[in-house]
Amino acid sequence: MVSNFNDDLRLAHIMADDADSLAMNRFKAQDLKFSSKPDNTPVTEADTAVETSLRRTLSRTRPRDSILGEELGTSGESPRRWIIDPIDGTKNYLRGVPVWATLIALEVEGEIVASVVSAPALSRRWWASKGGGAFTGRNILNATQLHVSRVANIVDSSLSYSSLDGWVDSARGQGFVNLMRDSWRTRAYGDFWSYMLVAEGAVDVASEPELEIYDMAALDIIVREAGGRFTNLDGADGIAGPGAIATNGLLHEAVLGYLREEPEEE
Repeated sequence: MVSNFNDDLRLAHIMADDADSLAMNRFKAQDLKFSSKPDNTPVTEADTAVETSLRRTLSRTRPRDSILGEELGTSGESPRRWIIDPIDGTKNYLRGVPVWATLIALEVEGEIVASVVSAPALSRRWWASKGGGAFTGRNILNATQLHVSRVANIVDSSLSYSSLDGWVDSARGQGFVNLMRDSWRTRAYGDFWSYMLVAEGAVDVASEPELEIYDMAALDIIVREAGGRFTNLDGADGIAGPGAIATNGLLHEAVLGYLREEPEEE
């Protein structure tokens, strides 16, 4: 099926090319400048440079669209909204770990309709558009279509996550531990990569308890267009939170069963 958002997807690829160049230019730089945000998470000069560049491109090519970015907030008001995380995995970026990516998504009237996830240090890119399928490759002309796995039982499944800290502090921690114990394999691939591995069929389940919209928007449509399911921890489709669960679809209800919120002790 041909997507109605091909022009937007092509623009997202062009923006991702610019982001790749800017971010890779400062990756592992000895004089990289960074600071801490109010929530104690780091932000580097590359984060702000990438988001500034993407906003500049959008102001020229899509002046009527609104933008939500992790570093520079919200601008404009429109049923078409670009959602940007300039560098997802900033802590990895700071330490020279190549698992980080620029996340670019387009939301139209509350639905994510196109996205690109670009991880230049891994020489990988993933993208999708509504009704157009999900793909991976170095560029739009050199692509392989993505399909989720067909694993149907938790005991045969591979689970990926980012860290245990949020689960320990949540009311779903024991359920997540039980899910880990019952899964065939667990690994903390982390951040965007967990979800892209679900879309590729290499991992069957990915979940995190605490995420922002810009962490999830680009991942959502790629998982769905690959045949999977993307919901919050309560099973509602989309990126509203709390948290996120991505699966191959076959395992989704079982995972939701594990991650039901635990009743408070009296």
